[in-house]
Amino acid sequence: MPKQSPYDLAPRVAPENAGALTERVLMIRRIAKVTAGGKNMRFNAMVAVGDGRNVVGIGLGKAAAVPDAVRKGVAIARRNLIEVPLRGTTIPHDIVTKYRSSHVVLKPAVDGTGVVAGATVRAVVDLAGIKDILTKAVGNTNPINLSKATMDALASLRDPQTEVERRRARRSAQPAQQQQQGS
Repeated sequence: MPKQSPYDLAPRVAPENAGALTERVLMIRRIAKVTAGGKNMRFNAMVAVGDGRNVVGIGLGKAAAVPDAVRKGVAIARRNLIEVPLRGTTIPHDIVTKYRSSHVVLKPAVDGTGVVAGATVRAVVDLAGIKDILTKAVGNTNPINLSKATMDALASLRDPQTEVERRRARRSAQPAQQQQQGS
């Protein structure tokens, strides 16, 4: 069984809770399957969906026609929405992630910097509502791998204050459990 990515393990947000979602097609690709009867043409469409505040998702739709592939991609993306922790208009900390042969580096930026990113990473980050960020795509720039690496990075982000509170709560719960076991 393949290893699950942080995006696969991240808690999902229901589309009803996300507000008005915006769709953006990242890539459309024609696929030809060669059979004994000739070539079967199909299409892949990579789509990103987000509300521009802090919810974003991606989906890869496959169909015999482009509109059907885009529609399937949007449906998959709406089912796979995640919430991204933000600090103001940027991300809380640096992060480097890898998906197959694509590496993505995301760094927080000061107000007014804007989104410094390539087309694929920019689309996902914009839909997530991040206004100031520095990014770098290293390795393969395949839009599918880049978008998945970007989503892994966004899913791996943690808000430092929430993380400290969560760890303190877990630490204070452990001694209570040990006292109960000891008596």
